[in-house]
Amino acid sequence: MQNSGFKEKADFSQLNKLIILSRVVFAIILIVFSLIFSSGENLSFFSQPFLALYNIAACILIISIVYLIWLNKFKRKAVLAYFQTIVDTFIVTAIIFVTGSYDSIFTFLYLVVIIYTSMLLLQKGSLIIATISCVQYGILIELEYYKLITPFIGKFYLSGTIDESHIFYRIIIVMVACFAVAILSGILALQLKGAEQDLKITKEHLKRVEKMAAMDEMISGIAHEIKNPLASLSGSIQLLQEDTKPGSYEDKLMQIILRETNRLKNIVNDIRLFAKPHTDNAVELKLTKTIKETIELFLNDPKWGDKINLTTTMNKDIYVLIDPSHFIQILWNLLKNAAQSIKDQGTIKIQLKETRNNRVYLTVEDNGIGINQKDFSHIFDPFYTTKPDGTGLGLSIIHRLIDTYDGMIDFESIPGKGTIFTVLLNSAPSKRK
Repeated sequence: MQNSGFKEKADFSQLNKLIILSRVVFAIILIVFSLIFSSGENLSFFSQPFLALYNIAACILIISIVYLIWLNKFKRKAVLAYFQTIVDTFIVTAIIFVTGSYDSIFTFLYLVVIIYTSMLLLQKGSLIIATISCVQYGILIELEYYKLITPFIGKFYLSGTIDESHIFYRIIIVMVACFAVAILSGILALQLKGAEQDLKITKEHLKRVEKMAAMDEMISGIAHEIKNPLASLSGSIQLLQEDTKPGSYEDKLMQIILRETNRLKNIVNDIRLFAKPHTDNAVELKLTKTIKETIELFLNDPKWGDKINLTTTMNKDIYVLIDPSHFIQILWNLLKNAAQSIKDQGTIKIQLKETRNNRVYLTVEDNGIGINQKDFSHIFDPFYTTKPDGTGLGLSIIHRLIDTYDGMIDFESIPGKGTIFTVLLNSAPSKRK
């Protein structure tokens, strides 16, 4: 997904529901105001154009019910979004036609449709709807002007009352307004989407940082206290092993002790890295190059290379200030977790991009088994693991490393469908746009 995660899909459905509800409210308002206006002008409730507006409102209510059924029962939510916004342009054209076409006050409804299309489908969708709206309006006015359709209200054709140049200017003005709103609302929708994502990542990250802060001193102290006895134990076993016959029962026991001692050393080193990561070796690192090199090494491992299809989408020449070994550790852990979540064959997608506000987004997405919801609040906790041979420090360490460089990390997951990890870093000061 292109910056469109699992939560984003849920938000998309929720926004779709709100727009459908707004459409229902509009239909009711249309009926009510038609009734009020007709009574105020001492006109029959069933005279034109009020009868036509009632019919249009009834159609809106019916198709809104259809949209809700589609939204709750079927997939392809984006298809529904395009379908309903295109249908809305035809409804607006119908309203404009029955209320006077050239003289109608409801032309602004095209702009309303374009604005909420940008909320659903961003700039691409809003430009498509703007184009469709302009084509419909131009065709409607031209058909009336050249007497190919009869005006719904009044007995006079446009060609008999309005100069052709005025018709042309009106169409041009509507087109400019539609495309201007489409472009501006598309930009604003994209910025709002990015701001919402940043806010979500920031809130979740700060919660975890506060939670981990209380553990730092205690974990650091424990690691220090364990390190020295562990070194003495390892050295003593090695000395004893020198006087032991190779292959004997005692030798095998000592090999097991040394193996487990080395495992404890690695855990202690991980704990120390979690407690006090250093940034002394930070350089302005070109991420695209480092990512490609790390991927190459990762796929050369027979454990992962044969079952993973790995794809990348990366902007060129993106730099961040970070220790290369730290970044490689972050990416390697994310790749390993993604690969371990895939049972047989699967896909991992890496996306790297830089925004205008000098933020760098790295996402690692897989289609593995996902994360259970009960584990959501614990996956970055030290020593919390769902793997039988895991230490529970991998994600804790990369969280701490990222935080050390004033970055943030977040994830979205649906069990059975996959997981997306998003790492947010600051671009290198000297390379900022």
